[in-house]
Amino acid sequence: MSPFIAELVGTMILIALGAGVSAGVALKGSFAESSGWMVITAGWGLGVGMAVYAVGDISGAHLNPAVTLALAFNGDFAWSQVPSYILAQMIGAMAGALLVYLQYLPHWKATPDAATKLGVFSTSPAIKHPVGNMLSEIIGTFIFVMVLLSMGANQFTEGVHPLIVGLLVVSIGLSLGGTTGYAINPARDLGPRLMHTLLPIAGKGPSNWRYAWVPFIGPLLGGSIGGLFYKNVFQDQSTPILWVLLVVTAVCLFVAHRSGRKTQDSVSHKATA
Repeated sequence: MSPFIAELVGTMILIALGAGVSAGVALKGSFAESSGWMVITAGWGLGVGMAVYAVGDISGAHLNPAVTLALAFNGDFAWSQVPSYILAQMIGAMAGALLVYLQYLPHWKATPDAATKLGVFSTSPAIKHPVGNMLSEIIGTFIFVMVLLSMGANQFTEGVHPLIVGLLVVSIGLSLGGTTGYAINPARDLGPRLMHTLLPIAGKGPSNWRYAWVPFIGPLLGGSIGGLFYKNVFQDQSTPILWVLLVVTAVCLFVAHRSGRKTQDSVSHKATA
């Protein structure tokens, strides 16, 4: 198996198990219906761990464009391979979402709420606040990547490492995921959101593309900063690109702020019209 196929298959497994638990908890008629946030975070963490077990020895199991970029910025991964890895991750995420759709085929019609169906495929903010939502994704992915890279300095019993990665995802979900649903992976949100748009899901609503840039850009920034922070602080290898990325992050937060203001102004205008 090539690294490209490994990343595709690994990401497919991650989404099938992760979005699968979201579907089980959210959709009507499922035995797991309403079982709660603990089940969702455990399911996503175990999904990541199983995916890493499946393809880790072949591709390194990035399964996440933010991780791929972080490793490239950190000097541990060749930039020439970045596009193919990200493409494989996107295709894999879409394939995983398709499997979830098929797995829960009769449950879509049984579930009346369109937002609940969208929530199986993609993330959304608990409180709509563009700057806060962007910061949540940046911080969550920053911690994920920084701790992930730090694990390399520790010795684990052979075969345990993927489970530790899964526990890291559970920890982030429990502690930081309540604000935006913790995408911390651009492919995890964008691929399934595309499938929500394309698939003939009974009673589905819009795919909320207005929000989609937040769980895409936020993790890319947070992961890249996490990789460079690890290089600068943990490895004591100073690099000016970290400061460039911090400036880019500030610009993105400003854009998020402006978009939030425009939305508020539009709502206020409609309310007084």
